[in-house]
Amino acid sequence: MADPAAAAAATLVRVEKGHADAEELAAVTAVLLARAAAGTHRAAGSTRPSRSAARWRRLERRPAFSAPHSWQG
Repeated sequence: MADPAAAAAATLVRVEKGHADAEELAAVTAVLLARAAAGTHRAAGSTRPSRSAARWRRLERRPAFSAPHSWQG
């Protein structure tokens, strides 16, 4: 019988809840490997991806007083 610690260390994907058959595990593994490959390809590129504009406002730039009946605060 194999050592349980060595078997656990060799396992890359573990099903926490439910039962996944071989086809479902292959699909999840393919998606994870594709995302990992895309991340390394992007990091190796010389151009940085553009940042999107923030969709929040900085609280220190708000006016000092807001009326208690105001909907903004």
